[in-house]
Amino acid sequence: MEIILLEHVDKLGKMGDKVVVKDGFARNFLLPFKKALRATEANVAFYEKKKSELEAHNAKLLEDAKTKCESLKGFSAVLIRQAAETGQLYGSVTMRDVAALIKGAGFDIERNQVELNKPIKDLGVYEIDVKLHPEVAQKVYINVARTEEEARRQEKAFNKE
Repeated sequence: MEIILLEHVDKLGKMGDKVVVKDGFARNFLLPFKKALRATEANVAFYEKKKSELEAHNAKLLEDAKTKCESLKGFSAVLIRQAAETGQLYGSVTMRDVAALIKGAGFDIERNQVELNKPIKDLGVYEIDVKLHPEVAQKVYINVARTEEEARRQEKAFNKE
């Protein structure tokens, strides 16, 4: 299916690009979340008419993301979890846990903005990307430990590296 992007979409294109995607991706993600329009003549004309409004809206979103990025700079938090003596967690730390931790610290982020390739299953300090906008990302540090004392030790060891 050929579509016109209404905003920047990672690994696909920038606003205004005409791209061909699989039908399911367009129907299930891009069209319902208003990230794209079908590339019909009527929609192309609509896009050209609304282009300045869309650019202004996207510029505002980018500015908001940059502001959040600055406030998140250097963010680190401790997450207390139960673990075995070997350091392996009895559960795992997921994107939802990280998002809740950051949100609990007073930052307005969503779970889908946290980029975690696989769940965290061991104790330690982890560097995690928070993607606030397709063009803006910030690194945060999550210290997964059994106790506050262990978290301090892990942080000292991490900072020496």
